[in-house]
Amino acid sequence: MRSQVFFYSGVDAGSYSKSNAADDSYGTGKLIPYGERGMKHALASAILAIVLPFTLACGSGQHFMETTTPPPPPSQVPLTKLSTDTFTNTSSQHATEVEPDTFAFGSTIVSAFQVGRIFSGGGADVGFATSTDGGATWTSGFLPGITIFQGGSFSAASDAAVAYDAAHGIWIICTLPLGTFNEAAVSRSSDGINWSGPVRVSTTPDADKTWIVCDNTSGSPFFGHCYVQWDDPSRGGLIWMRTSTDGGLTWGVERNTADFARGIGGQPLVQPDGTVVVPITNISGNSMLAFSSKDGGASWSTTSVIANIADHLVAGGLRTSALPSAEIDAVGKIYVVWQDCRFRSGCISNDLVLSTSIDGRTWTAPIRIPIDSATSTADHFIPGLAVDPSTSGDTAHLALTYYFYPTANCSASSCALEVGFISSPDAGNSWTVPQTIAGPMSLGWLPNTFAGLMVGDYISTSYSGGSARGVFAVAHSNSGSKFNEAIYTTTSALGEKNAAMSRSLREQPVPDARSDHPVRAFYDLEHRYPAEPPK
Repeated sequence: MRSQVFFYSGVDAGSYSKSNAADDSYGTGKLIPYGERGMKHALASAILAIVLPFTLACGSGQHFMETTTPPPPPSQVPLTKLSTDTFTNTSSQHATEVEPDTFAFGSTIVSAFQVGRIFSGGGADVGFATSTDGGATWTSGFLPGITIFQGGSFSAASDAAVAYDAAHGIWIICTLPLGTFNEAAVSRSSDGINWSGPVRVSTTPDADKTWIVCDNTSGSPFFGHCYVQWDDPSRGGLIWMRTSTDGGLTWGVERNTADFARGIGGQPLVQPDGTVVVPITNISGNSMLAFSSKDGGASWSTTSVIANIADHLVAGGLRTSALPSAEIDAVGKIYVVWQDCRFRSGCISNDLVLSTSIDGRTWTAPIRIPIDSATSTADHFIPGLAVDPSTSGDTAHLALTYYFYPTANCSASSCALEVGFISSPDAGNSWTVPQTIAGPMSLGWLPNTFAGLMVGDYISTSYSGGSARGVFAVAHSNSGSKFNEAIYTTTSALGEKNAAMSRSLREQPVPDARSDHPVRAFYDLEHRYPAEPPK
């Protein structure tokens, strides 16, 4: 049967501005009614304003900075600031923006992200930044009708993901509105600038880590189908999928995988024949899985294992997880990247690794992306992968934006957080010389959460007109108790550099590589649902 779809009241479109200037998983918490939450947030914000420059949380507790080591000189790559946190609610840590996703179709690029990060989860709203000229100029604003700060009923919003439905000419931003219980929802737009109020997608008891994709291949039997993925942490991270055939106005039956798998952070992709493949981390965080549908979302397969995950716990209390960043080329080859320490002796830091598949069931062994040598001091994490959708095969163009520490063995007071970029002209067989495009940032410049200091659980890169553009959070020094973190992109698109290529195809992982931390202690990244101990 088709579940009822609810429309929330709110204005038809968010306010926006135009600019072309260059410029949780390892503690405890429970959702509470907003009235009580609001008072607690107000108190928490007052405390955070005093202690955040000196206090940084990590998974097992908090530690205090005695001094802050000045970071080295910043990157010289020109950046464009896409948005600004203009909210003034006391529940948020202002001014902050985190966790962007992007999608490009033709010359239009749409990005969505959290604005005004709240310690216990989400932001005051989801913001957007849209370019209709391949990234030369941008228009930004906030989605209407979701949170109480933009005419809605929810206390916060999180987990923004962007898709375009070519069959119906509709841009869709999938979000996670947060309240006593969380829901998956979508906002719709014909131009990427004027957005509807949210349409409810999920009816499960709770929801986390939403994502969306649409089938844009005109020859596909399921052209115009859009697929939303989320998990329900109240049920141990049970994976759910739901399908729309009318541009996100209505949604079909909620479905599970055939093996009722549990996971988090899935990113669905659609192959040219209409097959949907969803790479996702298992709920314990120690395996990368995938499942699929060949019938337009009417049913979903059992999960298959892409690879085990062996990842290093990033220093300084920074919030990161080995979630997938997944993309697809013109003929349907799937590329999945995540942070992993399997090539590092003793798991002392993370590389970014890549696995690929033609059918979503059989996957190549992960290879190390050679940003630097496997004996370097650097730590790499939070990847955002792009594949040029006009390329394929051995000449598929890949672009990867990521965060990194030049020195993995650092502390909350000494870690220098930077943003890097690297690309491949030959499907990941070789890679260009990496570029540092932002930073360094001190960790004291970042907002705090239950799971640590935050730039995002994910960032994003998209190709438009054959050129890659990453979108990411960048923080500058605080102004008193006020943060200065916003969403940026490079002022010019990032092309493949005419430089020597690096290859790592013959490198072998360390025998019996394993993570240097326990499996996840919670089913969600906001620490509301403690995980059952492994059996």
